[in-house]
Amino acid sequence: MGLAEACAVVGINVRTGKRWRNGRNASGRDKAAPPIYEVVPPPVGPAEPAAPETSRYLGEAERIHIADRLREKATIRAIATELGRSPSTVSREIRRNRTVLPKGGWYYRPHAAQRRADQRRPRPKPSKIGQSPELRDFIQDRLAIQWSPEQICRALREGFPEHPEMHVSHETVYQALYTRGRGDLHRDLTRNLRTGRRLRRPRRQTDRRRSRPIKNMLMISERPVEAADRTVPGHWEGDLIVGPKSRSAIATLVERSSRYLVLVHLPFGHTSGAVRHALTDVFKMLPEQLQRSLTWDQGCEMAAHRGFTRDTGVPVYFCEPASPWQRGTNENTNGLLRQYFPKGTDLAAHTPERLAAVADQLNSRPRKTLGWETPAERLRTLLAA
Repeated sequence: MGLAEACAVVGINVRTGKRWRNGRNASGRDKAAPPIYEVVPPPVGPAEPAAPETSRYLGEAERIHIADRLREKATIRAIATELGRSPSTVSREIRRNRTVLPKGGWYYRPHAAQRRADQRRPRPKPSKIGQSPELRDFIQDRLAIQWSPEQICRALREGFPEHPEMHVSHETVYQALYTRGRGDLHRDLTRNLRTGRRLRRPRRQTDRRRSRPIKNMLMISERPVEAADRTVPGHWEGDLIVGPKSRSAIATLVERSSRYLVLVHLPFGHTSGAVRHALTDVFKMLPEQLQRSLTWDQGCEMAAHRGFTRDTGVPVYFCEPASPWQRGTNENTNGLLRQYFPKGTDLAAHTPERLAAVADQLNSRPRKTLGWETPAERLRTLLAA
């Protein structure tokens, strides 16, 4: 059996199965454990040299074969098939260990490639962030204003295009924050991440909500095509983020084309009447070209949707039950907002001015899905067009 299938039969997580199979080193309170495979002692006395076993790492003989076949103009897939390796393994080996000429072009030398691989192999490695105070300060400054690691890494590549030593991946930033013993970044900065967790946790499936019947609903399948392909601004997705025991709430509106966010203050609760009047006031303040449609889930707070449409002329479309991905933009934004309004806190304590400040901060953040434009910039571009 494969590892995943065996773990499923035994009833354990794949990560636990790997620890059982490979063993583990002592760490904190965890004691060291040997792997399940018996280590065979070397034979006593002279013995015939055994053929080298296939390793997860390329060996010198394989690198010599790659160099010979490259001189014969063989394709990477052909070389990989001959070695019994993945084509991506061979491609990555050539890209990482080739010698690049000053005037362009390159050649692959197997013994030099083996030397480079041996030099990179020792662990633990010194981290980029720990070695560069400039890089560490840049990352910590952005984390302090609640940028995500991915946004920070993109800014590094744009701000230092000619300095690869300033380029890191977002996983490197997470490792510097969360991995014990590294200490490259201040642990307190984990509070500024989206989740605010001091420890990394695996994702869980959320419980599906029970649908509530709302009369005279227009389903999302009836929504105009221009809303689905995000070509025309003015189509919004909405939802509530709710405080403890559902005693307070904030309405969130996200424009689909630009991801522009509007936060709606609900001082009089989140009944259907209160939500209707608050949303009506917001939409009446929007430009006419931004009043095309609103998509909501089947929450009872939108039971007065017909009155809202009558007041504003904006149709409301409802998602299918238990289908949050049909409002994915809004769901993602609500996750970002929990950084400012953590679960379990009273949302009624936030003033309209505070909500406007949070919305402005999110609307001025670069977004990967917008090609690293900000929502405010993208909305201005769409309105000008």
